[in-house]
Amino acid sequence: MRAIEIKEYGGPDVLQPCERPMPGLKQGEVLIRVHAAGVNRPDVFQRTGNYPVPPGASDLPGLEVAGEIVDGDLAGSGFRKGDLVCALVQGGGYAEYCAAPLGQCLPVPKGLSALQAAALPENYFTVWSNVFDRGGLSAGETLLVQGGSSGIGVTAIQIAKALGHRVFATAGSADKCRACEELGAERAINYKTEDFEAVVKEITGGRGVDVILDMVGGDYLPREIKALADDGRLVFIAQLGGSKGQLDMGQVMRRRLTITGSTLRPRPVAFKAAIAASLRERVWPLIEAGWIKPVIHQTFPLEQAAQAHAMMESSAHIGKIMLEL
Repeated sequence: MRAIEIKEYGGPDVLQPCERPMPGLKQGEVLIRVHAAGVNRPDVFQRTGNYPVPPGASDLPGLEVAGEIVDGDLAGSGFRKGDLVCALVQGGGYAEYCAAPLGQCLPVPKGLSALQAAALPENYFTVWSNVFDRGGLSAGETLLVQGGSSGIGVTAIQIAKALGHRVFATAGSADKCRACEELGAERAINYKTEDFEAVVKEITGGRGVDVILDMVGGDYLPREIKALADDGRLVFIAQLGGSKGQLDMGQVMRRRLTITGSTLRPRPVAFKAAIAASLRERVWPLIEAGWIKPVIHQTFPLEQAAQAHAMMESSAHIGKIMLEL
């Protein structure tokens, strides 16, 4: 099969087309003929040597795909060979064929193409797990999304808004802020020209927000602590701004704050299958009703994965960058 491999750690040009054997199937897996795959920030980290491949996972990049089931034990799953699905995988998505755990497969939502569906798994699993399960965003609570124009950001804004929450977001330009507001953010804050802590306090009447989804870290930490409401939760999913920050532990104790975070890739299949079940019940109907939509910035042919990574690193995109076969 055709695939894209990481020849060595480095810049986008280390991504090279290659020929690989078809992936073998483990118990509980299906083989998907890939129509499209998503490009995600962890793919970039893997390419630069900063995100180790979990034991037993494919060394090929790519954490989400959509396509046709062509093989595997489907007994009791409700799926059949020939069905179009999207799936979260531990690796191997940049290829013509990809093995996926059955529990991490979801049907392509009605009204969406395979390309659109391939833009869903990584971001939707991540947002549901961190905003709603770990962050515990509940009825009547507010959410601040750092990096609102990213794939994760546009997903978090839309899901939280569709479920009835007030949502705020940060982004780095007027165009990106406008896009966040068009997707449902009540107020998008340009972090280059505005102080998100001050704006959040102003628009919440001094209370702050209940949950912050953060992929920045670093010097955002002390400002986020101040932007949280009492009993608020700060959830880290990346550290683009650095892995260390100053923490006022007195505020954490006095105001009963929770600071947490997670990585999804190394978690077991059963954990991810539970997220898939929640998404199918709570979010897939919202997609099919048109309340939520995948936001795709640009699509590249598989062989142009290097160009796709260059765009990801430029941060010029709003929403998802995709590879299509």
